[in-house]
Amino acid sequence: MSHTAAPVRLSSGPAGLLPLAATALGLTPPEPGYGNVEGRPLPEEEVLETSARALASARVPTFFPGPMVLWQFSEESRRVADAVLSVAESNGIRIIPMPDYRPKYPKIDPETEINPNHPNLTIWHNKIDVCLFVGVHCHYSNIALKIIRGGTACRTIALCSFAGDEEADITVRDLSAEKILELGRLIRKMKTDSRGR
Repeated sequence: MSHTAAPVRLSSGPAGLLPLAATALGLTPPEPGYGNVEGRPLPEEEVLETSARALASARVPTFFPGPMVLWQFSEESRRVADAVLSVAESNGIRIIPMPDYRPKYPKIDPETEINPNHPNLTIWHNKIDVCLFVGVHCHYSNIALKIIRGGTACRTIALCSFAGDEEADITVRDLSAEKILELGRLIRKMKTDSRGR
C-alpha cells in the first residue's frame, strides 16, 4: 500500500443520521510509522503534532479512556494509564471513563448490553469540541466514533494499541506510554507558545 493521499477525506460532522463508514469511503488504517488525519496518511510525528494542536486549542478537551487502560491488563496498560492521567492533569484535560461495556453473563440487560452507548449525548451535554479515545476496543470505538461523527461537530482522536481507527478524524497506531507522554509535551509546548505571542 502506498502512502499517497486517500481518494476521499473523512469530513468532520455532523454527517447526518446514517453516515457512511470510513471504510466504505475507501479509507484504511495507517501503516506502521504513520497515522491518519482526516483519512490522509502522514508520518506519526506530524499526526501527534496535529493531535496536540487540536487539544491545546480546544475549549473542552476530553479524554475517554477505555477498558484496556482502566482495567490494568498488563504492566504496559498500567504505564499507559499513568501517562494518560499525567497528560490530562498537567494540561487541564477532562477525563470521562468509558462505561464497562462487557456483557455480564449469565444475566444480560439488553438495554445496557445490546444498545451502544450514545456518545453524542455525552459530547452535547458537556460541550466537548475535541475528544481523545484511548484504550477502547476497536468494535466499540468504531461504533462510538461513527455516532459522534454523525451527530456532532466534535473533532475525534483515537490512540489505538493496534492498527489505528479509520473512523476517527485523527488516529495514531501502536499506542505506547511514550507516545502519550510525547503528546503531552507537545500540548504544553503549544500552550506556552500561544501565551508568549
